[in-house]
Amino acid sequence: MRLVWFRNDLRLADNPALRHGCADEEPVAALFIISPTQWRQHKMAPIRQRFMLAQVDALGRELAALGIGLHLLRVETFAEVPAALADLCRDLGVTHLYANQAIELDEQRRDHGVTAALAEQEVSCHWFNGCCVLPPGRVLTGGREMFKVFTPFSRAWLKALDEDGFVIHRAPAPRGEPLPWQPLAERAFVDEGLGDLTLDPRWPVGEAEALRRLHAFLEQAVLDYGETRDFPAQAGTSVLSPYLAAGIVSPRQCVAALQQRLGGRPQSKAQPGFVWLNELIWREFYRHLLVLIPTLSMNRPFKPETVALPWSWDPDAFAAWCEGRTGYPIVDAAMRCLNATGWMHNRLRMIVASFLTKDLHIHWRLGEDYFMSQLIDGDLAANNGGWQWAAGTGADAAPYFRVFNPTTQGQRFDPQGEFIRTWVTELADVPAAYVHQPHDWLRLKGRQDYPAPMVDHAVARVRAIEMFRDLEKT
Repeated sequence: MRLVWFRNDLRLADNPALRHGCADEEPVAALFIISPTQWRQHKMAPIRQRFMLAQVDALGRELAALGIGLHLLRVETFAEVPAALADLCRDLGVTHLYANQAIELDEQRRDHGVTAALAEQEVSCHWFNGCCVLPPGRVLTGGREMFKVFTPFSRAWLKALDEDGFVIHRAPAPRGEPLPWQPLAERAFVDEGLGDLTLDPRWPVGEAEALRRLHAFLEQAVLDYGETRDFPAQAGTSVLSPYLAAGIVSPRQCVAALQQRLGGRPQSKAQPGFVWLNELIWREFYRHLLVLIPTLSMNRPFKPETVALPWSWDPDAFAAWCEGRTGYPIVDAAMRCLNATGWMHNRLRMIVASFLTKDLHIHWRLGEDYFMSQLIDGDLAANNGGWQWAAGTGADAAPYFRVFNPTTQGQRFDPQGEFIRTWVTELADVPAAYVHQPHDWLRLKGRQDYPAPMVDHAVARVRAIEMFRDLEKT
């Protein structure tokens, strides 16, 4: 018996572990492990848990239709997984385990424990790259080291992809008569302690939905992506991040679909589609970094010296940021959107991260954790990379000089205030000319229903730069 262990790769197509597990006529079973306590320790958002489990339900039905049974184990923490998995393998008579590699430190430790535990009962483990187009360790400098700077990584990644190429593998063929599938909603052990598992209708699951979104974006928006991606009131992005984070669609499928749409792979910013491809390369870069520098999984900065920065931990200021009460309309709209939908536009993620770290001078770790606790697309590598980039502690050439002005960012990327008025209802009737700095207008109307700016940006910016300059002097 062969066992295929699904994790953040909840798809049938382009799944290396599933493909190799189904490579011959040996009987195949599948597995998904539910670890609620570990998920809470990792700050996994409830909406992400619901989305993931809804996809597990869909995956279970699809596997059952192929004659492959999906086993569910509830194992509260990663530390308990090796023993539980060894017991299941013994009960099923498993001789080979197939899984796609994890890149996060806790997950890697879990998998090392699984390999050791299964070796004792002569079960061989087979690990594959299912989360990146090119596996960590493939894209190297001339000195055969992994990159720490994005631009040369991007060039080398494109060259390596040209050399290696890639193949998109189909879902496996049926392996027997269809099997019954009991929905997760009918299994008490699944939802106990996890709360309501009702799926948000904004985020339907399924590989077909992920591919529909991918192809709709490529047909309608990819050619204008470079011009529209920064405007949150426009439908200019792919909105694929939840599907990539859960592995419902693979990054290889995204690159392949882009190539098919354009008739080739773009190689430079001057070529249509390259800006979106570059975002996929950023995703790869942060995942490779997580493997190169395991301490990134341990709340440590990319630049070790920045651990000495005098960050604030002010709970009241942090709460105002979380709840969208900063007095800066674009920041408040973004945070309220996140809290209501579980998703945030990428430009807005940069704006609110800069505001928390460079205006409020609050530690980036608080923001990183809060995002993970809310985001449907929470992904450690991308989230950590983005937060450290914004905070000036990450992989960036000149970090501390970049301080976003929240007012001018709003004026530039939401010029008519459409996004702001959607989410900050107190400002719904404020004219576009005043919506980014509404306080004088509100005062003239005798209104006090929107908070004053909690900091003076010009003053806060100077202080943020001084923090880093002082650090250089020590």
